[in-house]
Amino acid sequence: MSDVGDRDAVVRALIEQESWSEGDKPAVVGDMQRLCRAATRALPALGVGVTLISSAGPQVTVAASGEQVELIEELQFSLGEGPCFEAYGTRRPVLIPDLLAVASTRWPGYAAAAQEHGVRAVFAFPLQIGAARLGVMDIYKSEPGNLSIEALGQALTFAEVATGSMLDGQLAPDSRDGVLHHAVDNRYEVFQAQGMVMVQLGVGLAEAMVRIRGYAYAHDRRLNDVAADIVNGRVALEPDAP
Repeated sequence: MSDVGDRDAVVRALIEQESWSEGDKPAVVGDMQRLCRAATRALPALGVGVTLISSAGPQVTVAASGEQVELIEELQFSLGEGPCFEAYGTRRPVLIPDLLAVASTRWPGYAAAAQEHGVRAVFAFPLQIGAARLGVMDIYKSEPGNLSIEALGQALTFAEVATGSMLDGQLAPDSRDGVLHHAVDNRYEVFQAQGMVMVQLGVGLAEAMVRIRGYAYAHDRRLNDVAADIVNGRVALEPDAP
């Protein structure tokens, strides 16, 4: 077996050995949660998150190794910047061994916020196959420093396995309860909230999203949760004072 085949077999074995947690979702999303936890243990890392991204609209955090990492993933979408966007846009891994070094230049808002959550290094890997771009896998470390050559190869293999799992979930909408598709559907609630804020405040669509992101960040909440509250009338954003 080739080195690539060896790494693939090792990674799949690590995922299989990862036990199911009480909070795991069924179907492919649960598989992705176990993948994130397995990657966190193997690398090792502070945590790992997988996000579904589409050029058509808001992003969806599909799985994370824990609640802390899910909040860190959401920071990028609340602030509209971060390695996830760059990796997706460039189709190349984004490797930041020292987040402090880029805090003032690359993603000033995200870098500062991520450090407040204990992140000192971040590595983002696009999930893609051919022309298809599905999302990004983010790896967070609590100490600055590069991934070793071995860890980098293993991270790339975890990303490849994640890509296959996401692609299988999208190609089989009726299989295993279609949980991944339910996660994708959540993005449309953000669209709906964006439209409502646009009308309520008399601003453009881009400005409406900025307002929603700003509210989510200021209140330390997930973008999807704020959108749901706006749609259901539990949150109303106020216009600027004259």
